[in-house]
Amino acid sequence: MAGCQSGDRLGALDLGLGGQAEPPANEAAEGQVRQSELRAYCPPIALRSGTAYFNAYERNAEDDPEKVVYQAAISDVTRSCSYGADSITMTVAVAGRVVPGPVGKAGTITMPIRVAVLRGEEVVYSELHRYQVAVGDTSGATQFVFNDPNVVIPGPIDTSIRVFAGYDEGPYDTP
Repeated sequence: MAGCQSGDRLGALDLGLGGQAEPPANEAAEGQVRQSELRAYCPPIALRSGTAYFNAYERNAEDDPEKVVYQAAISDVTRSCSYGADSITMTVAVAGRVVPGPVGKAGTITMPIRVAVLRGEEVVYSELHRYQVAVGDTSGATQFVFNDPNVVIPGPIDTSIRVFAGYDEGPYDTP
């Protein structure tokens, strides 16, 4: 098995290098991921307590279970990072489902999804999105995937950075 770690000097493994040496660790052909990016820190993402579920009610019927238009739940969050000279650009993804309530009907609903980034206690990014989901069938759940590809974290990247995604009924940010 030691031969498998030899770097394939004879080309037997056909690594596609055409007899060339591997590029240096921080260089990559256009569109390829650099080795340094694979080892770089990408801040984790989490849901804050109380932001994984959202209920929409008919007007003036808050908290009446018979007047629920829909219930939405986030089932998963993830992220990916790309690295610039002095910042990270993240794509944040949120997956979940919408279940129509007793007064739900087919159509387009709008959910308030916030993505926020904190460095310690400092907010470095916060955006509240009006994400629309088309509900075609009121007898079952509709799955959705939301993406925010424009999360930019400036300055030094360290382990104090925290990323959150979830429902937020607060005021919408100005576009």
